[in-house]
Amino acid sequence: MERDALIQDLLALAPEELAEDYDVGRIGLVIEGKDEVRKVCAALDATPSIVQDAISGGADMLIVHHTPIWTPLTRIQGRMRGLLRSALSSGLNIYVMHTNLDHAPGGINDCLADILGLSDRVAMSIGVIGSCALSPRKIFDITGCPLRVYGDCTDIRRLAVVGGSGFDTGLFNEALKGGADAFMSAELKHSVALEAPFPCIESTHQALEALAMKQFAGRMGWTYLEEPPRFSTVP
Repeated sequence: MERDALIQDLLALAPEELAEDYDVGRIGLVIEGKDEVRKVCAALDATPSIVQDAISGGADMLIVHHTPIWTPLTRIQGRMRGLLRSALSSGLNIYVMHTNLDHAPGGINDCLADILGLSDRVAMSIGVIGSCALSPRKIFDITGCPLRVYGDCTDIRRLAVVGGSGFDTGLFNEALKGGADAFMSAELKHSVALEAPFPCIESTHQALEALAMKQFAGRMGWTYLEEPPRFSTVP
């Protein structure tokens, strides 16, 4: 398939105008490679090892959620040197679908809702509210995501889910209006937790979005490349 035709299909799924303002210039085709795309791989991040895995697997395009180029480059060295050298020398296209995919129907948040089996869904400005009968333990069993729970969360009937960093007082108000009695996202600040009007279920940014991106890639027929985070806990 021609690269430009594939890009038009991707834009139909997640138009760039859906993205947040801070994503301007950071989504779409951020590294241009081959004109013809025969195999597509997907991942959460375009790290040097993921780029190498995509190339080794014969991919012509790597579709990621997070751009590898967050800030303007004034010098190319270290991690970025290796990533760019590998992508450019192999002709690998790297395409970013970030907050436009968060907002898009069938995107990151709908994928999370599908995984959790949420029904009777209501869309928020970003995120989804849906009916369920899940405990935090059941959510962990389904997702495998690490979880921390703030508040009494034994009886969830309506769950708000936001992939990435979604704990925000404005979203809390939207979730309340949508009937949510619990809120699941990542990167919860202590001050925000104190203001939460319902129990909060906190996972990690990587865990939630990697889970959703894998689901999305499977639906699209792309090969998903995983790179589990390297971290440990100290007793």
